[in-house]
Amino acid sequence: MPSASFPTDPEYFESFDGTRIAWRELGEGRPVVLIHGYFSNAEVNWVRYGHAAAIAAQGFRVIMPDLRGHGASDKPHDKAAYAADALMRDGLALIEHLGLTDYDLGGYSLGARTTVRMLVNGAEPRRVVLSGMGLTGIVSTAGRGGYFRHVLTNLGSFERGTSEWLTEAFLKTTNGDPVALLGVLDTFVDTPVEALAGIIQSTLVVSGVEDEDNGSAAALADALPAAIFREVPGNHMSAVTKPELGQAIADFLAAA
Repeated sequence: MPSASFPTDPEYFESFDGTRIAWRELGEGRPVVLIHGYFSNAEVNWVRYGHAAAIAAQGFRVIMPDLRGHGASDKPHDKAAYAADALMRDGLALIEHLGLTDYDLGGYSLGARTTVRMLVNGAEPRRVVLSGMGLTGIVSTAGRGGYFRHVLTNLGSFERGTSEWLTEAFLKTTNGDPVALLGVLDTFVDTPVEALAGIIQSTLVVSGVEDEDNGSAAALADALPAAIFREVPGNHMSAVTKPELGQAIADFLAAA
C-alpha cells in the first residue's frame, strides 16, 4: 500500500551496471521526469511540499527517481559503482526503461546538474527545468563537491548553526548513507560552457532569490539559447519548501 507520505510505492529497475534504481509516479498525462538534489530524495524534494501535486494537477505524469546512493535506490559502498557520470547514465537508463520518447526533464540542484549531463549526452526532452542551480555548479563541480566531502568526512565536529552543521542535520533527516554519498561525489563531471549552447530546448531556470550556492542562476539562463529565468523565495535549502517553486515549474510546463 502507498505510504502516508508518498502517493505510490516505489518501482525498481536495474540500471546499466546492475544497480537497482527506484522511482515513483504521481498523476497522469504527459511524462515529466524530475530528479532530486544531493542528500535528498524524491519524497523530500518533490512530494512533501506539494510540488509534484501542483505539476500533476496541470495534466502531467510526474516521474521521480531516487538517485543511486539516495532514498530507496541501492546505496553500494563499492567505489566502482560511482564512476564518472554514473548518475547521467542512470537517468538515460530510466528514460529507456520507461520507453519515453516525448517527455520533459528537470531537476533540483544535483538533479539539475544531472539533467544537464543527460542533455549533453543525448537526452532529447521537449522542455527542460533547471532549479536550484547556477552556472558555476555546472561548469566547475569541484567547489560544492569539496564542501560536501568536508562535511561527510568530519561528521559530528561542526559548531551548531554553521552551514556545515545545518548540512549534517539535513543528512540526518533523510537517513543519508555517508559512505554512499561520498561515492556519489566521484560521479560529478564538469560541463563546458560551450556545450550549453547545444541545449536548444525551451528551458526554465528557477532559483531561490537568496541562493548562490552553485553560482548565478541568471548566468546559467544567459548561457542557454532558449531559457527564461525566474526567482522564488528562499535560499538553496529553503526554496524547495516554498510552494512558489512547484507552481513556477507547473506554470512553465503547462504554458510551454
